[in-house]
Amino acid sequence: MSALSDSGFEEDLHTSPIKASSARLTPDLQESEARSKLVSWLIAVRRQLKLSFESCCLAVNIMDRFLITTSVAADCFQLLGVTSLLIATKQVEVYSPRITQLLSLCCNSFSREQLCNLECLILLRLNFRLAAPTHAFFLDYFTSRTTGYQTDGAIDKMVTTQDRNAWKEPEKKWKWLACKVCELSLADYTFNKYMPSVIVLCAMKLAKDLLNTQSVQPTDNNAGSSKTLESFCFEEYPTFEAQLLFQQCTEDLQLLVSLNQDAVQDFISL
Repeated sequence: MSALSDSGFEEDLHTSPIKASSARLTPDLQESEARSKLVSWLIAVRRQLKLSFESCCLAVNIMDRFLITTSVAADCFQLLGVTSLLIATKQVEVYSPRITQLLSLCCNSFSREQLCNLECLILLRLNFRLAAPTHAFFLDYFTSRTTGYQTDGAIDKMVTTQDRNAWKEPEKKWKWLACKVCELSLADYTFNKYMPSVIVLCAMKLAKDLLNTQSVQPTDNNAGSSKTLESFCFEEYPTFEAQLLFQQCTEDLQLLVSLNQDAVQDFISL
């Protein structure tokens, strides 16, 4: 199995996923910082527009795959971000944001024609292969497997809700914190070397450890279809090499969280 087998990078433009991505997984410092700022901005935009976490994850995935094929000037990075977000929302949301709305978020620095032209270029470069397994997909999947029920968008509701009391429920708090850790990983190019499924499982485990809780237990109605997080991780990654990868990813996430304590500390202390 390819190391990028669930990331959406494979078979892009009929090239080897490893060869196509190897030059981009170790970008220079300036490019990494520009991408980090852009993704962090996109996360804020998706909250402002009340878009799903899936839309944000898919937008970042589309953007990264496009950057593999095409060099983008620094002053066009923001245009690439909103264009990728527009394409992602057309795939995910019932209603995508209006182009004028997206351009206004860029202080109208770009024209409608520029955005539409870049949209066409992205679609051509990606051969119209837009769908990809994302952090949001695996967060929903693994949550359903470990708790026995689907989230049905509950993650997004928890992130955008103003009722902080709702976050105090242990199960919801655990899932929200895992989502927050996944969000942080999106903005860090370091985590492009890990499959989204690995990142999500490690984020769920780290969130549980941060909250000092036991594995979330299922309701009685679904007890037969759920598993503890620990047993599920071992089932998904049974080999010694996979366990080492899982451990390395968890350590990288711990470092990431320690560098972004302000983003999670208030929530953990609730």
